[in-house]
Amino acid sequence: MSKLLRAPDEAAALELLHEFECTDGLPVVIPTDERVQRMVLASGMDADLVLGAMGPAQGVATVEKVAVSAVMAGCLPDYMPVVMGAVKAVLHPAFDLAEMQGTTHCTAPLIIVNGPARQDCGPIAGGFGALGPGHRANAAIGRALRLAMINIGGARPGVSDMALLGHPGKFTYCLAEDEEHSPFAPLHTARGFALEDSVVTVVGAEAPHSVLHAIDADDPEDHLRLLEVLAIGLTNLATNNALIRNGAGVVVLNPDHAQVFADAGMDRQAVVEKLCELCRHSRADIETYGRSFMSWSKGDDWFPCFYDPEQILLLTAGGNGLYSMVMPTWCAGEHNNPAVSVALEVDQFCEIPGSDSAPA
Repeated sequence: MSKLLRAPDEAAALELLHEFECTDGLPVVIPTDERVQRMVLASGMDADLVLGAMGPAQGVATVEKVAVSAVMAGCLPDYMPVVMGAVKAVLHPAFDLAEMQGTTHCTAPLIIVNGPARQDCGPIAGGFGALGPGHRANAAIGRALRLAMINIGGARPGVSDMALLGHPGKFTYCLAEDEEHSPFAPLHTARGFALEDSVVTVVGAEAPHSVLHAIDADDPEDHLRLLEVLAIGLTNLATNNALIRNGAGVVVLNPDHAQVFADAGMDRQAVVEKLCELCRHSRADIETYGRSFMSWSKGDDWFPCFYDPEQILLLTAGGNGLYSMVMPTWCAGEHNNPAVSVALEVDQFCEIPGSDSAPA
């Protein structure tokens, strides 16, 4: 069972949670026993079911403790499948959560949602401003994972969370792929899941880097120019992807930019393969800007940033227009900071008696 705190009222309870460093610095919903048990009930699981140990403190992540974080973050019970999936993803050994929480890099877990859960457990936004304010499910789901990482994983700034500066995605970092406006098959199908599956993919990523490209429909090589600017943004010489290499990378195409590739006859695989080729740097540039990171050099003249096109996550999201986004990553840890995908167990989530909002 989680430790119970007592306060005379909710205002005092909030101050107590701030005092104990149990918040992300913003006000939270007070996790009363009734609210937590309602969230546990929505999970369809036993409260004391252990999901794993969450680093760096190696706190035991139980369903009840995750429910506490979900309540504090402002989640509706509908969101629990995605919250649980995100927690399971970061608990996977390959995610290197303890190392990621302790790095000085600004990495934060980016949550990408695919499949029916985008609507059944939300709606989770994937269109205009999907990573910005105004989307309740996006904000609450990403925040629930962060609060779990704080209160179960023990991440405290300057003590166990050693990010030198961090970025706003460390409050919340969650979006859905806009599958309806994408010319490509959804991301989760490229990662081995069925189209009808609901899947959450989590990767430790920097803040979004804007990539500007004005489409020229009269230029037969327009798609090549778009590929070049995406590669520049994703693996410029100031990124870990360029100097440490062999980690993940995220490319979020707005629907217009995605259509540029489709019109050029390129599917998802063709785009990531070409990006993988373009994301490389010369020995001269590495020696000039990243000499301290040359220990891996074996006399090559060119150094690829990715060893496999599958390391690049490509999805469609956002509004139509000039801007797409790329997210470089940490590229370190025992497993080089890979993305981890988890199928959501939506069928076992329960209807809340007397609730107008019942999970799928």
